This record gives sequence, structure tokens and C-alpha cells, in this order.
Amino acid sequence: MKTYDAVVIGSGVGGLSTAIALGENGYNVLVIEQHEVPGGWSHSFSLNSHRFSPGVHYVGQLDEGQTTNEMYKKLGIANDLVFFRMNPKGFEHCILGSERFDIPAGLENIISAFQNRFPKEHKAIDKYVRLVARVNYQIQLMSTFKTFFEKLTAPFKTKHVGKFGLFSLERVIGWHLKDSLLKSFLNIQCGDHGLPPKKAPFPVHSSVMGHYMNGGFYPHGGGGGLVKSMTKAVKKHGGEIILSTKVKKILLNDANEAIGVETEKGDVFKSNCIISNTDPHNTYKKLVGEQFLSKKLLKKLNGTKYSVTSFILFLTLKIDLSNSPLDSGNYWIMEDEDLNQHFSELTSEDVTKGDKFSAVFMSCTTLKDPPSFNGVHHNFEVVTYVNYDCVEHFAHLKDYKTEEYRSFKEKVKNKLINNVEELIPEVKDCIAFAELGTPLTNEYYINSTDGNVYGTEKTLRNIGPLAFKNKSEIKNLYLAGASTLSHGVSGATSSGINAAANILNVHPDEVLTSKADQKLRVYDADDESTWPDWVHVKRQTKAKKVKDKV
Repeated sequence: MKTYDAVVIGSGVGGLSTAIALGENGYNVLVIEQHEVPGGWSHSFSLNSHRFSPGVHYVGQLDEGQTTNEMYKKLGIANDLVFFRMNPKGFEHCILGSERFDIPAGLENIISAFQNRFPKEHKAIDKYVRLVARVNYQIQLMSTFKTFFEKLTAPFKTKHVGKFGLFSLERVIGWHLKDSLLKSFLNIQCGDHGLPPKKAPFPVHSSVMGHYMNGGFYPHGGGGGLVKSMTKAVKKHGGEIILSTKVKKILLNDANEAIGVETEKGDVFKSNCIISNTDPHNTYKKLVGEQFLSKKLLKKLNGTKYSVTSFILFLTLKIDLSNSPLDSGNYWIMEDEDLNQHFSELTSEDVTKGDKFSAVFMSCTTLKDPPSFNGVHHNFEVVTYVNYDCVEHFAHLKDYKTEEYRSFKEKVKNKLINNVEELIPEVKDCIAFAELGTPLTNEYYINSTDGNVYGTEKTLRNIGPLAFKNKSEIKNLYLAGASTLSHGVSGATSSGINAAANILNVHPDEVLTSKADQKLRVYDADDESTWPDWVHVKRQTKAKKVKDKV
């Protein structure tokens, strides 16, 4: 039995940022991770010697002075990170049936590109896109209010959030724009919060679209590159990380205060500060126990719905893309412009029926992360959202990896490959490796309820003041992660800093000190002239290894 100043359950970026922040403030921190590698959704792994990242596909706000860049500097990890700027002329490629639109980086560029494509709605496009940017800005502004006067005047400073905050994305965009194709292109990033336009709250979509308004960036090494820098920072401050260890329960004393954790191995770690980076259902119902919860919290938990889950195809192609139109941008490929219908089909129909899915997200990590390319193979991640019901039958089996399950996976995998064929006609002749991750894979490795990918479903009842708080009703127990402050890489990282602020009883801006010696390195993924020498050396070394094997 050991005693720590703080124990963090789960090593997602939310948990790791909490550990870094507390470590910098003198806490002796232990991080416990059930998987064999740290990182949660942000971890990377190798399959057949090829590297994949299941949960990190791009990060926003990374230019000098922008929020994520500043956050990494304050965490003291910027010097250990390298990011590649995805194609600024089209970091999002939207393919809706026979129609295509490339979303560029930059507010003015986005407005101009849409105005050129849809000239009849020239003024309305300008008004709507600026509204999205304004609402996103006001949402970020709300977290900076400290004084009584600032909070008193908040309604005036955030009036657009107040005016449009209770409406769906579909309603607000419908008030401004008429063309259905235009609206679908603008709504394409619904996949980044997992809700169709008719259900997505306008502020949630504005936050997502605003986060990527200045383009997308991909970390060198995928999500694993981020995690490596964060674990290094945890250890720098004297923190410890234990892997392959699952927490069995959070220990409480007679006063219903958290006093430590017990692992499934029987080890006990005592602490008067417990931070859970797993979702609320796992935290409260499984680790604490319903008998220790208030009726109010139990009611909220029982009424909480989690976000969509996913199929992820990890695909390696032996292919030359040097003369291909593919680039570092993301590809959103859908049958047509009806986003509401696609979400409905993906989360309700038999996923084994049909030749392909009505909507997929696809990206090529070896184009987004140039040093990872070995000269021969390109790695792709192809994602589609589904409902957990499609695998629930297998989940109830003692060992779900049956012949029926393998056959199920094969059908789904072939459907996704058919989707890829729309973009890469020769794909089936180039497959070097293909493996499918299912909702059960998510559940096993990430320990997320029903394999969810974004924590709680981002409807109005689970965001803002109605979201699960960092500080719980149980004394000494705190939450971090996608179900609290916000989802996504940056949102989850911020949630960890907010959790630390609650523990330290300070404003989030005061948790970490500015570090003038920190600087983030950013290069253009598609422009070799921006790459430093080490990128070329890495590519040459990888290519030589592949050649030597042959």
C-alpha cells in the first residue's frame, strides 16, 4: 500500500494533463492505465509493422498564439512535439455523391470559397460563417470570466450564444441559408461530434467548426506522439505511470470521501485526491457504486446517453500516390447530401447488408505525417459511425471472438473497402494489410461505455452547465475527459487542466505558468521544402529497411 498526493485513473490526454498540472504544482501523482500502453483514444499502435492512431485524426488552433498552441506551451510539452499542417487549400474534402467541395483554412478563405461556389447566397454565407466564428469565440470567452463584474456583464458579451444556444444546427443554418448542398458542405464536420444536424446543438457545432477554422494539423507519430510528450512531462515532475492495471474500485471512508483506489490485482493506493479519466458511467456506477450516490446523480446517470460508436478500418496499401490527387486532407465521403438520413441509416440498419456504407471518413496518415512513410506503403484509417446494438449480441458471449464474429467483421471490412474504392479505384489490388476495429474493440482497449467515441452524447442536456462537472459530489473525487468540459483532443486536454484547477482551487488560467522556452514546430505536410533534414533522413531510413527486407 502506497500513498500519493493524487491518483489518476486512466491515461487519456485528460488524465495526463491533470497529472502534469498537479505535478508542476508539487503533487506526487500516480497514473493507472488498464491498457498496456498509455493514451486512451490518443494512443497509437502497430499492426503488421504499420502504425495507426484510432482517435487522433487532426487538431486545430495550432498556429502561433492560438489556444491549443498556447496550451501545449504551458503544459511544457511543445518542444517535444512536431505537427504537420494539412493541405491549407483543402484540409476537409467533402464528397457528397457526384458533388465535391474542398474547405480551405482561414475564415476569409472559407467565406470566399463558399461564395464562389454558391454566388446566389453571397451575403448569407458571409453572415452565417461569421456567426459560427462569433459564437465559438463567445463560448471560449465565457471560460475567462473571473471577477463579479465580468460575470455580471457576461450576457452582453455572449449575446449570440444566448440568442442561438438552445437551437439545433439544422434550425439555425436553415434561418440563414437555402441551398441544401451548401448546408451539407457546411455541416460536414458533424462527424466530429457524432450528431446529425437535426439533433446537434448549434453551439457544439460552432465550437467544432471554430476549432478548425484556421485549418487542421496532424502530430508526428500520430496520437502516440502527443502521448509520448505528455508521459515524459508527467515523469519529469516526479509522477509515476502504471500500465496493464485495471482499477477495481474507488475507496471511500465512512464520511463518503474518496481515500484511494484498489486495483484488480489487489494493490491499494491511498490518496485524498482521485481523478477519474474514464466516463461517468464507469466512474460512478462501477468504481464508486450506486449505493454511495445521491438520487439526483443516479437520475442523471440513468438518463445519460453516450455518443455513437464506430467501425475503424486500419488499411495499408502498397501503392504509389506520388501522382495521385490524394493529399493530407481528410475525406468525408457520402452517398448524397442528406446528412440526417445517413446518421439514421448508420445507427439503425443491419450493418452487414449492402455493398458499402452511406457515409465514411477517411484519411491517409502517411500523407499527413511525412516521416512515417517508408517509400512503399501508405496507411489509411477509414471510419463510419454505428450504434452499439449491432455488436451487442457478441458482447454477451463469454468469448465473443467466434467464427460468427469473424464473419461479421469480414462483411463490414469488405463494405468499407468498397467505400475506399470510390476514391482509390485500384485499392483491392494494393492491399498489404487490413484489420477492422469494432465497438467491442473500442470497449476493450479504451474501456468506454458501449464503445462510445465522444463520451456523453453532445445534446443540450450533456453540455455547458448541464454537463458532468470536474468536481463530483463525492469529496476528493474529480472527473476529467470528453464527458466533462468538451470532447476531442484539445477539449479533453483542457478538461484535465480544469480538473486540476478545481483541485488547486484556482482559475484554470492560473494552474500552469507561461514558459518562454517552449516552441511548437509546425511544417507543411504537402510541401517538402518546409521539411527539416531529419524528416528526409527518416523517410530514407525507413525506405532502406523495407528494401533490405525484400
